[in-house]
Parts: sequence; C-alpha cells; structure tokens
Amino acid sequence: MNAPNLTGEASRISGDDALSTGPISVSASGDTYEQLMTQFVTASSALGAVRDIATSIAARRSTVMLLGETGTGKEMLARHIHYTSDRATMPFVPVDCSAMTETLFESQMFGHVRGAFTGAIRDSLGFIRAADRGTLFLDEVGELNVSLQAKLLRVIQERSVIPVGDTRPRPVDVRIVRATHRDLSSMVRTGAFRQDLFFRLNVVVMNVPPLRERPDDIVPLAAHFLRMQAALYDEQPKTISAEAVAALRAYSWPGNVRELSNVIEHAHVIASSSEIRLSDLPSAFRKPGVLPAIVSDLCLIDVERRTISEALHRTNFNKAGAARLLGLNIQRLNRRIRSLGITIPSST
Repeated sequence: MNAPNLTGEASRISGDDALSTGPISVSASGDTYEQLMTQFVTASSALGAVRDIATSIAARRSTVMLLGETGTGKEMLARHIHYTSDRATMPFVPVDCSAMTETLFESQMFGHVRGAFTGAIRDSLGFIRAADRGTLFLDEVGELNVSLQAKLLRVIQERSVIPVGDTRPRPVDVRIVRATHRDLSSMVRTGAFRQDLFFRLNVVVMNVPPLRERPDDIVPLAAHFLRMQAALYDEQPKTISAEAVAALRAYSWPGNVRELSNVIEHAHVIASSSEIRLSDLPSAFRKPGVLPAIVSDLCLIDVERRTISEALHRTNFNKAGAARLLGLNIQRLNRRIRSLGITIPSST
C-alpha cells in the first residue's frame, strides 16, 4: 500500500477558487476518492499553524489530544498526523466513542475469540488490533463513562489487549490520537473523567478552530468536496456560481466542516447542470439575511481588488509570493491585476 498524496489542496485550486468573489471553477485532480479523503485542506493561517505542529510531532510517539467543536475537522487533522508519520502505510482506524455501548465496548475495542458469546462464530480482531502498527483515532473520547475510561487506560499503560473469551494478552503497537469537543478539565473536577487518564492524554494538545473563525477555508474546502464528489461518481467537478459562493461565505456554519461537506454533497446531487446555483443549496441559504446586503458585481469586484491588493502589500509586491498566498498561479494573478487595474510600484 502506497502512502497517499498529501499535496496541499489550497495551492491546487484553479482559476479564482481561492478568492471569495467569483464562481468556483475546479479542475479535476486525478486523485481517487480515497486519496482525496487523506488530504489536509486549509488556507487559514490559524489552522495552518496547527497543521505545522501536527506535522512536526507526527514522527514522535507522544500522545495527541485534538480539541474543537463537533465537525471542525479533527479527524482530518488526525489523518494528517498518520499519513505524515512512519506509520503511513499501515491502517488508520477511526472510532466514534459516542456510539460505543458499555456491553459491546470490550468486544468492539479488544476483539473476541470464537465462541466467546452467543453469535461469536469467528475470531474478531477489534478496533485496537486492527490498527496494529498504525493509528487509532478515538473521536469524542469524552463520551466514554468512567468504567470504560479505566479499560482504555489499562490498554495505554500495558500496550496490550485481552480479547473477550481469552486469557492471553496480545501486544499491540498503536498510536492513539484522541479528540473531544468537551472540556475535560471540568469533567475531571466533577468526577466525570478520570484524572489519571486525563494526564495520560494531555501531552500534546491542539485546538482546531471552528469554520466561522477561518472563513478563508470555506472556498478551498468547497472546491475539495466538489473534487471528492466528482471522483466518487467518475465525472468532472461542477462549478459554483458567484451568488452561491457569496451565500457559502456569509453563512455561520454551526455544523462546521462536516456541514459544509454535506451542503456540497446535497448541491452536487440536486444541481441539474454543471454549475451549482444558489437555488441548489439547502433552503437555509436562501433565507433573508444569509446573503450579504450587496452582492452586485461591483461589490464583488471591489472585494477581489482589495483581497489581491492586500496580498501584494503583505508580500512587498512580490507577485510569486502573493500568488502562493492566494492559491493562484502567477499567470492568473497577472491577468486579474491587469483586469482590476491594480497598480504595481515600478521599483518591484
């Protein structure tokens, strides 16, 4: 199994995709749906800093805890850690702890042997052994009750599991990345979370900001999800109209990245043409107040002009640097500079 391509998505968006002012026109990447799932997508400096930390600790064995609201992309970050580590060719196994029941926890996590209980007609590895030499991602670890937390702590300490119905410990080499939207410190104070497990988990802690705090990610993520839908159905990616882009940018995204993914999938299925229009988005995006007060072409052009001008100023009018910042190629940036009448100092 080859490690997937981890090319930064924001740098691969074509046309004006990285800008919020016009339609999204997405070129096919040539990657499979599975490869696209592994790619870390951000144009945000805040999340980019988190990604850089994740990359730097990927080769370490340190325990990692990811904090953030539900749907912010914690699993995407966990996958990034896995696929930039020396475990990249081994399994990445995600587990939703909020869906784990106490009666099935040991069987699902530790596995079982044939005949261990009624219906156990064959041996089962369980999630932990399935991730052996790879990465186990425990999402919403704060949802586990104290009894299940104790069982998880034992695995972390002993680095082995005992399948249900067996007595022999099975050694495992698993990196465990955990995530939660809860305040575990408060849960420790109230007795809802074990203090010893908390200190085991609280080594490298990274906060994933909500999508509303990183609006620069909305367009690159939308383009990425368009590519995923195209790869899934083996077709060319659809475009998104300027009006629909404005609606996506104006929305508050209470469900974060997961909600954006669902919205793009909905629109991709509903759209009757190769372009996703405002009418193809869910009804919440067509309610008064969702769109900005002015979405005229003049307003959009003005925003685009300010966006490019700011990028040029931030890079001391270095076009190559500004192009990288905006996620555009240099030829496209030059065309937009000419079209928008942006003045470049003659000394640069």
